[in-house]
Amino acid sequence: VDTIAVSPDGLMVVGQCGDGRVRLWNIKEGSLVGNPWEGNNDRVVCLDWSPNGAEVAGGSKDGTIRRWNTTTGRQIGPLIKKSDDWIWTIKYSPQGDKFASGGRAYGMIRVWSKDGKLLIEIKGHDGPVMSLCWSKDGAYIFSGSYDQTIRKWQSVDGKELVVIRGHTNVVISLCLSPDGSHLISASSDCSVRIWDLETNQEIGDPL
Repeated sequence: VDTIAVSPDGLMVVGQCGDGRVRLWNIKEGSLVGNPWEGNNDRVVCLDWSPNGAEVAGGSKDGTIRRWNTTTGRQIGPLIKKSDDWIWTIKYSPQGDKFASGGRAYGMIRVWSKDGKLLIEIKGHDGPVMSLCWSKDGAYIFSGSYDQTIRKWQSVDGKELVVIRGHTNVVISLCLSPDGSHLISASSDCSVRIWDLETNQEIGDPL
């Protein structure tokens, strides 16, 4: 299994198992639900559920983004493609009205409308973008990169607000605390760090 994403209600999980196809499982029963989802493009490397659980977005090695109806497994709208570079990470906003993607494309983050229209391109990282996370109100995007930094951006116009340094290798995963006050990051430097978003400072020692 290359990548998985758990549904907002915690009952289902969607994943890609190395053959490029996306499949849905019932977590409680441990069983597959239906057939592989529509679309057999190059390998899907990241997946994310919309907040209402109605759709899943996935990014692939060939630079394409697909969205699927989670009930039917059918593709929603046309294929989205802006470059041939890998899409490493994709994340819906908490409001579900847009999603962001990042990957190998010159350290760029792209923000898309729910229907797949490109809204803005955000440039600033000096390496591929590996992880994305939205603030609870959807006003900000956090990104982790090969350049070992975490950055905070305004989602409406892509303005860079903060650069957080501390990791000594690739920042591969980000998530927000339930109350939105802290950011948790994981890195290839074998550490997990917790950041206070009021001060942008690390709390305690790395885990």
